[in-house]
Amino acid sequence: VQLQASGGGLVQAGDSLRLSCAASRRTFSNNGVSWFRQAPGKEREFVASISWRGGSIAYADSVKGRFTISRDNAKNTVYLQMTSLKPEDTAGYYCAAALLAWGGDEARMYRYWGQGTLVTVSS
Repeated sequence: VQLQASGGGLVQAGDSLRLSCAASRRTFSNNGVSWFRQAPGKEREFVASISWRGGSIAYADSVKGRFTISRDNAKNTVYLQMTSLKPEDTAGYYCAAALLAWGGDEARMYRYWGQGTLVTVSS
């Protein structure tokens, strides 16, 4: 499975962005998918996770209430809608697909990773 993340950009604090993660194979629809992010000089951190049918969703506390993860299996795509962006959201955002229907918040559960898309939020 190859993953292609897109949708990043430079925005101002309070703005919104929608990231997309498109998969190369239909079997993506059987995989749990998550978004992680990594800011310069910091460790990678979990952002949001969605199960294969979207029945289970989890968010990091730092984005809860502002970010929404969703998926369209017919399009082999997972989305991350980000609102009320803050400068501390600035990071490279990476989507990842697990081998299981639910991957959770641990990076070690994910087999496939996209190349990342950069989100920069100015104050």
